[in-house]
Amino acid sequence: MPFDPTIAAIRFGMGLSPTIAPPSSIADMMGMLAGPDTIAAEVPIPTYTDVYPSPLDYRDATRALTRARGTDGEEAADQHRDQVRGDGNELLLTNVKSELVRAAHTQDGFRERLVRFWADHFTARSTKGIERHLVSPYIEEAIRPNVTGNFAEMLAAVVGSPMMIWSLDQHQSMGPNSEAALGGGGGLNENLAREILELHTLGVGGAYQQTDVRELAELLTGVSANAQQGAYFRPERAEPGAERVLGVEYGGDPASIEDVVSGLRGIAMHPDTARHLARKLVVHFIAPTPDASLVNAMAARYLENGGVLMGMYEVMLAHEAAWAPAAMKVKQPFEFIASSVRALGVSRDAIMAADRRMIRRSVQNPMIVMGQAWQSPVGPDGWPEEEENWITPQGMAGRITWSMQAPENFLDRLPDPREFVFTALGPTPPEAVLFAANAAETVSDGVGLVLASAAFQRR
Repeated sequence: MPFDPTIAAIRFGMGLSPTIAPPSSIADMMGMLAGPDTIAAEVPIPTYTDVYPSPLDYRDATRALTRARGTDGEEAADQHRDQVRGDGNELLLTNVKSELVRAAHTQDGFRERLVRFWADHFTARSTKGIERHLVSPYIEEAIRPNVTGNFAEMLAAVVGSPMMIWSLDQHQSMGPNSEAALGGGGGLNENLAREILELHTLGVGGAYQQTDVRELAELLTGVSANAQQGAYFRPERAEPGAERVLGVEYGGDPASIEDVVSGLRGIAMHPDTARHLARKLVVHFIAPTPDASLVNAMAARYLENGGVLMGMYEVMLAHEAAWAPAAMKVKQPFEFIASSVRALGVSRDAIMAADRRMIRRSVQNPMIVMGQAWQSPVGPDGWPEEEENWITPQGMAGRITWSMQAPENFLDRLPDPREFVFTALGPTPPEAVLFAANAAETVSDGVGLVLASAAFQRR
């Protein structure tokens, strides 16, 4: 089936826009992806390394308050800690707006979708309320720069991020025979090793055993993080000797972070990893039941290219299944809201000027009703792909309510629904939606009916 610009914008991007032309070809999509990340430069989000407030900022404020208890400086120290907490909440609000602006105004929608895909693949959840603002900086540092590069580099960046280390309690792990453990310090934690093999690389049913999980967990001992240093390697916690993971030995004495990176590279190039990643990409972008020949072709290209991801994307986009007219996937709540804001043509300034009440009322709270709390999936496996998780009575009620009410929160003047139906759905909208847009009694009803339609909800 031939390339279709409308499908390119909706299925592989953030939706259609009244001011931004859809991609003109697969080469156009791949060319933008290979080029500079323009929207990230225009709408910056701090990286984890540079973020304020950092975990160290909050730790220092808390320690200062503890020292000041019972003294004349207690009130000032308490106010300073509250200020740091408030600054974190303010950054979280800014991050929500920045990510919405990027989605609504990028010309490179495929990149934005890939960033969200890989961020979900490598889900890292905040374990404390004061860390909620750190998820976007984690994505900005570990995920976004690597979506067009080598998968092993992204894997290493994720494993080396304090956000992932703390999310899975890797900082508590130490080798059973390590110097720290023999001194009575604690024991081995297999959480990160299990998620790497089960979720991030080979996948459930992949060619690994419990012994591989344990050996990888021992290889990872020493990988740690704290507020003062961020991520760092602690040799006194590392298990002595080499570890055998998937039949290959890594490491030895003395232990080093290079041994860990070498092990991750080996796991990244396992054939099961190639198939797992290929299948997840197809399921996310195209259809819940992936075409086996497409998955195999993508996996083969991944292995041929040494784990470089661009080849997989190119194979996916070149396959006829990518351009099948039937929309087999349901937009997840953020995708739905972002593509709606994009179709409505809401300006960057209007989004960034929105206050906390507006963002909560029109983005964060509706997302919760639709089943997707902002950057807070239930488990480390991220958000589900199956449509039955999104097409629920409560979820659909939330989408319909948002469609009928939220557009007026973003715009003083709504577009004519008779024109908007083509802006949002392309040149050939379904007859039923076209009729509804033309027959609506009010402009807001017409716009709402377009956004609430099954045609807009799917991609």
